[in-house]
Amino acid sequence: MTLWLALLTGGAQAQAAPCRLALALALDVSSSVNADEYELQRLGLAAALNALEVRHAILSGAPGDVALAVYEWSGFNQQTLHLDWTRLRSEADIDRAVLALGRMERSHDDFPTAIGQALGFGATTLRRAPNCARKVLDVSGDGINNFGFGPLAAYRNFPFDGVTVNALVISRDVKKVVSYYRETVMRGPSAFMIVTPDFQGFQEAMSRKLYREINDLVFGDARPEVRPRRTALAGDPR
Repeated sequence: MTLWLALLTGGAQAQAAPCRLALALALDVSSSVNADEYELQRLGLAAALNALEVRHAILSGAPGDVALAVYEWSGFNQQTLHLDWTRLRSEADIDRAVLALGRMERSHDDFPTAIGQALGFGATTLRRAPNCARKVLDVSGDGINNFGFGPLAAYRNFPFDGVTVNALVISRDVKKVVSYYRETVMRGPSAFMIVTPDFQGFQEAMSRKLYREINDLVFGDARPEVRPRRTALAGDPR
């Protein structure tokens, strides 16, 4: 009887464990992303989540769990959820998430770039997230919106109260693409952006971004971090 009560109490406590972060990752699979670039993105995300520093941040950081969801986005009605909300409470939980991400199969490859609806899908996904202290939507992309409504309309019409939107931009086009994400996609007082010039740098950029998001690090302003591969961290690319 005592053992049964202990097990019951322990299970209830696990269910009631606090959540410090609900993090939704949105991956661009629009037609501008070719097959090789998609593989770099898919495997890079799995490797970033598997990085020792990211694992440590998830399991040994501030009190509370991290909940993760991952979806792909492209055209107006082309969003696919690959990892539904998963509480990362143990090494085994992270192992299972890494395996699921590494096994993703591309959902779409011939549709335009509908960032507005990608944001709307993220907002509705976050609405059914666990009750967490912070909610963050992390949007990766290599181009600007070219179909349907844009980010500003998404922010007016979808539930973004209390949601921070960060960005990972894969582009060398500072004037057009990087500026677009900085001015229209990023949202929230602690929002930030990391830029990589190509998909070869996606894994490193995602590792740094996950580490910063999970640890809730604020570096003084919301200007993008840029680190070309194998060089020192640079400042705002403007």
